[in-house]
Amino acid sequence: MTTFHSFRTAAATARFHFTQNHQRRTKSVLVRGTQKISSEKLIKFSRSFHISVTASSITSSSSENKIPPCPKKFSYKVAASYVAKNKNFDFKNNISYLKLHGPNTPRVSWPNSERLNIQKYARPLSGQDAFFLSQIGDTSDVALGIADGVGGWAELGVDPANFSHGICHYMKYAAITYEKEEWGSNLCAQALLQRGYENLYEDQSVLAGGSTACVAIAHSNGILDTANLGDSGYVQIRLNTIHSCSEPQVHSFNTPYQLSIIPEVTRSRVAAFGRPYLCDMPHDADINQHKLRHGDVLVIGTDGVWDNLSHSDILEIVSQNMLRAKAWVHTSSNEISVGKNFSEKVSIIPADEEASYPTTGDLPGNLQGILAVKITAEAKAASVNVKRDSPFAREFRKFFPGENWKGGKVDDICVVVAIVCDENAC
Repeated sequence: MTTFHSFRTAAATARFHFTQNHQRRTKSVLVRGTQKISSEKLIKFSRSFHISVTASSITSSSSENKIPPCPKKFSYKVAASYVAKNKNFDFKNNISYLKLHGPNTPRVSWPNSERLNIQKYARPLSGQDAFFLSQIGDTSDVALGIADGVGGWAELGVDPANFSHGICHYMKYAAITYEKEEWGSNLCAQALLQRGYENLYEDQSVLAGGSTACVAIAHSNGILDTANLGDSGYVQIRLNTIHSCSEPQVHSFNTPYQLSIIPEVTRSRVAAFGRPYLCDMPHDADINQHKLRHGDVLVIGTDGVWDNLSHSDILEIVSQNMLRAKAWVHTSSNEISVGKNFSEKVSIIPADEEASYPTTGDLPGNLQGILAVKITAEAKAASVNVKRDSPFAREFRKFFPGENWKGGKVDDICVVVAIVCDENAC
């Protein structure tokens, strides 16, 4: 099945090619070529095609690449922090935590479908970025994910946030209500992404839009299952080293892979130009599995993070704060290991240690919250720094070597941090 895809062309790039200020840069909604789509209202248009791939037909990776489960039992301490590009970062309020439920706790007390417009008023103040944190059914596994709405849809009268927040809404719902008998297998990240996309596609309150997505499922056996589509992504940090990371999926500069809902009238107009659609679907996501260890830190972020902070920047923030809290410690051989009483460090920071954190106010009382806030704050500061040699600036100069571009990229920012705990070691 073919769909419409956002594609930045040379003509679109020229709009900011010679500017050195921090005007808003969004991923344009263009066809494959140079002709821009008409900006008629899309809210009246309906869909005419259906996604035929079912969640049960997807596996998280090929059988030969699957990692055998670990005998240990892991738990995960998770926090999310966020800030919209046109807002100041309120680190006391722009934070959310994973809340676990017991086996007898009612979980479906909020609407699944037909009420996304109502849910809009309860959205976090994360702009076009969205996220979800969820326990998976009655298991000890957790599902985490982020989505970054494609800003170019705004030119067509579509709110880009509706798609990103909507797909996260449905992925969270699918995770919360997961039952193995229904799915036929353990839940994997790609299947969750597929289910969220299918459910959003059927929701008549979201008729157009698109987003990138990065979904992770952390199993209680220590296996991390990921599905990344686009230029959001993750890094897995282990004792002051980058252990693994995702690679961005892009068609061209500032043109990431993205899921989309395309109204029939738009698809017809694109087809009239004789150009094929660029089709990105959940099965196009980059799928990986990783082994987790006690003391690992997983950082998931939208491109508002990765365009402004390098992996080494993230590593420095995480390592400094893990060492400062004594969650990681230096050994006599000048190596780094997981500290004693690790579970306490990632739950509540003792008052005498919390005081050692440089702050302009009260930081969260747990390490996952501190890491999420610190990364978000640093990315926000970098995004408005006109002198910083950011990853976005370096990538820009690679594609346009004649331009001496410097500075960050102003954008929405969303970060999810998960700290891994081996319950036996704790």
